[in-house]
Amino acid sequence: MAKNNNAHNATDAALREIFKTMDAHQAQEIRAAYYNAVEGLRTLADALEIADAEQKESAGPLIVEHLYACEALEAMKKSRLGAIL
Repeated sequence: MAKNNNAHNATDAALREIFKTMDAHQAQEIRAAYYNAVEGLRTLADALEIADAEQKESAGPLIVEHLYACEALEAMKKSRLGAIL
């Protein structure tokens, strides 16, 4: 676990340095895109789950798409951007 924390600390430090020296407009654009992407994925996952539940036979293609959106959200949790933005 300490090895993982060291890697996160190094990545966080590198990202903070990059964002500190980056053009402010570009940094804001990345920040907004990151948060919009995560929020969009949450909204998509929720909408797909609700739409699936409203179908006569649930657990069809909509729930599969819901699960893909959930997987994408899980993948975003690995990103260190959320920790430093």
